[in-house]
Amino acid sequence: MRVESSVTTVSWIPSEDVIGNLEAWRDAGRFRFANRLSAWVDIEEGRIVDAGYAGGGMMGKTTVHLAKLRATFEPVELPDLQQAPERSDTEVRFVQTTGGRTGLPAPRRVKHPPFLQFRAPTVWTTLALTMRADGTSDFEVLGASKFPRHWVYDAEGKIAAKVGLANFKDWYRDAFGKHTPWGAHESQALVTAVETALERQMSVRIMSGGARPQIRTLKQGKYLVRQGDPGDSLFLLLDGVLSVIIDDEAVGELGPGAILGEMAVLEGGVRSASLQASTDVRVAVAPADRVDRQALLELREHHRVQPD
Repeated sequence: MRVESSVTTVSWIPSEDVIGNLEAWRDAGRFRFANRLSAWVDIEEGRIVDAGYAGGGMMGKTTVHLAKLRATFEPVELPDLQQAPERSDTEVRFVQTTGGRTGLPAPRRVKHPPFLQFRAPTVWTTLALTMRADGTSDFEVLGASKFPRHWVYDAEGKIAAKVGLANFKDWYRDAFGKHTPWGAHESQALVTAVETALERQMSVRIMSGGARPQIRTLKQGKYLVRQGDPGDSLFLLLDGVLSVIIDDEAVGELGPGAILGEMAVLEGGVRSASLQASTDVRVAVAPADRVDRQALLELREHHRVQPD
C-alpha cells in the first residue's frame, strides 16, 4: 500500500486558510516562493519497504511598476536540496530545502566579503516530514530565510503554523553565497501558531480603521504589560513572540497576528497576565473602540490562555 503526505510553505503573501493550486498562484503573482515537500512510502505487512520524494520548490516572477512602465523579472531557482531519507521499518524522515532569488537587481552593501552585492538576497525554507508505517505523519520547519514571512500548510492543505520572526534588514545584508544552505549556513526558524480568521479580520481594522496605531518595539526579555497593570488598549503582535505569564508562571507563547488585551477591555481595565518578549518584538497599540465588543467577546472565548 502506498501512502502519501506533504508539508508546504508559501511566502510573501497574506495567509489563507486553505492552500490553492500552487501553479495558478504563481502564474497570478500571488507568491514569490513556495516549498512543497511531498513524499510517499510503500507499506507491506506493517513495515515500510520503500520511500521517496515527490515534490520540490517553486519561484514566482517579480513585476515592478514605475509610473507607466512595467517590468517583469524571471526568478533564479536554486537546486532543491533533498537529503537521503532516514528510513527504518516503522518510519521515514525526509528533509528538503528549496529556494532561490528574484531576478530583480538589488545593489547594496552587505556584511561579508565582497561587501557589495548586486543580485537579490536568497529566500528559502528547510522542511522535514516524518511518515510512519501506521499512516500518520508530522512536519518540522528546520530553517528559513529571515525574510519574508513563511506560512506553513499541512498535508490536508490547511494553514497550520507560521514562522514567527521576519527581519528584512538582516536578510537583505546577509543572505547570499555561503550564508545560505547552498553554502554552509542555515538560519533557524521560530515556528508559532497561526492567527485565527477572526484575528486577521480584527488586525485589518486595527491597522486601517482611523488614525494609525502606535508601533512599539521591545527587546527580548522586556515586558509589554504586567499582571495587575491598568489598561484599556488592544495589542496586535506584528513580529516576534510574546510569553504569557500568569502568577509568575509562563502559560503559553503567542506569535505574529495574535491580538491581545481583550480581557482588560471587557472586565474592568486591569491586565490579567504579564506579556514578556521572548524575542525582539514589534507591537501595534490601538484603542479598544477600533474593534466592536462582539468581536472581543468571540476572541475571549477562543483564547484558551487569556493573554492580557
